[in-house]
Amino acid sequence: MSTKKKTKVMSKKGKGKILVPKWKLFRAKEPLLSVFMWGINHTVDQLLHVPPPGLLMPDDFKAYSKVKIDNHNFNKDIMPSHYKVKEYCPNVFRNLREQFGVDNFEYLRSLTSYEPEPDLLDGSAKDSTPRFFISYDKRFVIKSMDSEAVAELHSVLRNYHQYVVEKQGKTLLPQYLGLYRLTIDGSETYLIVMRNVFGRKYGVHTKFDLKGSTVSRAASDKEKAKDLPTLKDNDFLEQNWKLNLPPEASKQLLEMLSSDTEWLTRMHLMDYSLLEAANRPIEQNSEESGDELAPTPPDSPIPSTGGAFPGVSGGPDLDDEFYAIASPPDSDKNLIYFIGLVDILTYYGIKKRSATAAKTVKYGSDAENISTVKPEQYAKRLVEFISRSLN
Repeated sequence: MSTKKKTKVMSKKGKGKILVPKWKLFRAKEPLLSVFMWGINHTVDQLLHVPPPGLLMPDDFKAYSKVKIDNHNFNKDIMPSHYKVKEYCPNVFRNLREQFGVDNFEYLRSLTSYEPEPDLLDGSAKDSTPRFFISYDKRFVIKSMDSEAVAELHSVLRNYHQYVVEKQGKTLLPQYLGLYRLTIDGSETYLIVMRNVFGRKYGVHTKFDLKGSTVSRAASDKEKAKDLPTLKDNDFLEQNWKLNLPPEASKQLLEMLSSDTEWLTRMHLMDYSLLEAANRPIEQNSEESGDELAPTPPDSPIPSTGGAFPGVSGGPDLDDEFYAIASPPDSDKNLIYFIGLVDILTYYGIKKRSATAAKTVKYGSDAENISTVKPEQYAKRLVEFISRSLN
């Protein structure tokens, strides 16, 4: 993939200031990604002209910015002639990026220097239109959303922001960094940008989607035939998987998971998963090289943003691997785990209550193990499941 650039540069003098391209040409395999890259460049550039507010106000959680392009001849061979980009709550997401230690220039560079690619860890990428894309440097995931999920995110955004600030960004919840609506030839697509749960330096060889439920929670034969299947709770139990973590990391994990799921319960959210993946450090994988697993950025390296598990020392280099925990140095398996909550935007409303009632009738005495249960029970069960899995 080649990227042409025609650049007007805004120069700012002074320590810590950056040069930001004002105009770029973006070449991607499909119009959606070209417009997305253009939109990220435009919205970040616009924000750099506006000082962040000292305090977020209620209106910031309803605000949006929009730009409409018609008869776009500047780049017509690779960009649609008509498109719109809408960014939701710009100041809120700018502040969230700050809370999570994501620099605006890092965000811009990761999402626009090279075209995002379909996320091969997502099962939909090979079978249908990709729902997930990943930035070239593996820092960020771009996920398409339906309007119902967008509405749910808006409804909890103020509480989510307050919780993230309270926890100083140390949470297993998804890190929501930007929300956009792209309209191309009348077709609307909602995209959310999040930090990637999986590592940048280390590949993944085993992956589980855990809900703490044992009813209909096993990967299908079709899923298991994939190069990297997404396994589920019963597969986890059958393989007798255990999380072999340092004692301090185990304590931090359970405290964080308990706090996060309590917040999700207060928001009446359920049906989320704890995504857990594992790999051996690169030095034990002779067939893999660091260059293959983490492309070297074209510019100077970006400082570490820290991780979710501060104070856990020893083991391999986990610099800038936010969701990573290494097994103890004396461990037999010597693994790196990546652990984060995903898919949190399912509200326990009338539809889910009806599903709970129907499944309770169907499964009888085993009903407490179904995935569709009340948020309080859902949270408690997941925490207990993970607690039992710790060595």
